[in-house]
Amino acid sequence: MLMPGNDDSALSEETRPVQDDRLRLIFTCCHPALATDAQVALTLRLLGGLTTKEVARSFLVTEPTMATRLARAKRKIRAARIPYRVPEEHELPGRLRPVLAVVYLIYTAGQTSQTEPGLCAEAIRLARMLATLMPDEPEVAGLLALLLLTESRRASRIRPDGSLALLGEQDRSRWDRALIDEGHAIVRRCLRHNQPGAYQLQAAVNAVHADAPTLEDTDWSQIVALYDHLLAIVPTPVVALNRAIAIGELEGAAAALALVDELDLDNYHPFHATRADLLMRLGRESEAANAYERAATLAPTDAEREFLRLGGRSRRPTRTQ
Repeated sequence: MLMPGNDDSALSEETRPVQDDRLRLIFTCCHPALATDAQVALTLRLLGGLTTKEVARSFLVTEPTMATRLARAKRKIRAARIPYRVPEEHELPGRLRPVLAVVYLIYTAGQTSQTEPGLCAEAIRLARMLATLMPDEPEVAGLLALLLLTESRRASRIRPDGSLALLGEQDRSRWDRALIDEGHAIVRRCLRHNQPGAYQLQAAVNAVHADAPTLEDTDWSQIVALYDHLLAIVPTPVVALNRAIAIGELEGAAAALALVDELDLDNYHPFHATRADLLMRLGRESEAANAYERAATLAPTDAEREFLRLGGRSRRPTRTQ
C-alpha cells in the first residue's frame, strides 16, 4: 500500500536495523506522515491479521467509521506518495509509539478473536523481538512484561464449558508461574530506569494482581495509586473505568458507579458490564439487567455474550478478568 521506494532487498541480514520480516513491515507502515491513530489502524488491518471490525473494536468505534478512516489513510498515502522504505536505525525511536500500540492491540484482539487463535503468541513474539532490538527503551520492556503477565492468566479465564471465569473466580494454581516470574523481573528492571510509562504502569498493575493469593488479598490501594499515575499520563475513559473498578474495591460500589457514570463509553462492552455489576451490588436489579443486556449486545465472543446474559454469575466487574 505504501509507494515503492528504496527497499531493503539488497541489504544483508546483518545490516538491516530490524531483521524480523513482520516487525520490519510494522515499522515501515508506521510512517510519521500519517496521524498516529491512522498508522496504528492501517498497520493492524494490513499486517496484524485483524479484520476491519476487529480494528474498529480496538478503537471503540463502529465498523463503518473505521472503514472510512482506513480509506482516508490509504488516499493520503497515494496522494503524498509516501515511499515504502524500511526506516534507518536512527529513525526507529520516532516510530516506536505506534509500533508498541500495534503489538499491544494485536494481543488484545487475540484474546477475543475466534478466527485467529495465534494472535496472542505472535504479539508476544514481536514484543520479545522489540526488547532485543531496543533493550534500553523502558516502554518496550513494559509492554513485554504486560503481555507476559496477562498471558499468565489466560488459560484460567475460560471454564471447560466455555463460559468466562472472572479474576476472583479463577483457579490461581493454573496461572503460569514462569511467565509471572519473568514479567515480575522485567517490571523490577523497569523501576530502576525511573521513567514510568503507560505500559510499565499497566504491567505493574498486573504484577500486583499476580502477587495476591486471592482477590480479597489484592493490594487495591496500590492499584489505585498506579491508576492515578496512569490516568495522569494517559487520560482516557478506559483507564478511568479501570481506576473506578479499583475504587469500588476500596470505597464501595456507590463511589465507583458515580465515577463510571461520568464516562462516555457507550460502545465499549466492559463499561456496561461494569455498570451492571455495580448496580447489582447496590440492589438496583432492573437497571443492572438492562446494562447486562447492553453489554451482551456489544460483547465480541459467544462466551462473553452468554456470560453477560446470565447476569454475570458474579458480583465482580468483568473488566477485572
